[in-house]
Amino acid sequence: MRRWVLLWIAAAATIFGAPPSFAGEVQKPKGVVELFTSQGCNSCPPADAVLARLAARGEVVALGYHVDYWDYLGWKDTLAQPENTERQKLYGKAFGKREVYTPQAVINGRTHVKGGKRGAVEAALVELERTGKGLSVEITVTRVGDSVLIDAAGSPGGIGNAHLVLVQFDPVKPIVIERGENKGRTISYANPVTSIQTAGMWHGKAARFELPRSEINKKGGCAILLQAMGEDGLPGPILGAAIVAPETQAP
Repeated sequence: MRRWVLLWIAAAATIFGAPPSFAGEVQKPKGVVELFTSQGCNSCPPADAVLARLAARGEVVALGYHVDYWDYLGWKDTLAQPENTERQKLYGKAFGKREVYTPQAVINGRTHVKGGKRGAVEAALVELERTGKGLSVEITVTRVGDSVLIDAAGSPGGIGNAHLVLVQFDPVKPIVIERGENKGRTISYANPVTSIQTAGMWHGKAARFELPRSEINKKGGCAILLQAMGEDGLPGPILGAAIVAPETQAP
């Protein structure tokens, strides 16, 4: 996995100009939906369609994590990453589950529902927001020169700890499935995850992170997740999120 060159800068650093608008960027999402899916799972296409609709609406950070544990059914998922499977297993442990399943939609890192049930996904987002478990820490993204600056606001009282997680993903990918349970189908997968990288730590106070602009431009897209972690290293609630879309042309 490619390592990112990252620089922690104090939150009181000089304020730069307002960021330009880039199509596809989501800087104040209503929530985060992480779908664990597989091309070899015949229950997954409806969930893939739900995720695609959510991604197209642009109101949430919608991410597709393709897992590899169904590859033995006759079709090797062309978008699967071992890191995706590992992330789902860690979520399973955090939720107290012995087994994982597809399609599973994890909402804000706090709860999970069957990914093919659009109503359940949207109801979970609404309920988490209603009960104060939505995204509470604002994340803003600014492009300045050769850098992309990520600003995470502080929490009430400056209390809390979280990892800044960068999730790289590709644009929509139509895949022709030639074997297995979905044989003969062509399915378009939204925001398939290609890598997951912890970039730094947030300690409850406003902070700024910097990464090379060139890294964003040459990849598909990047979701920024501010995610609390348990003492056992298991993923916890996602406190803030944003999406940085690639630029079609670098200046």
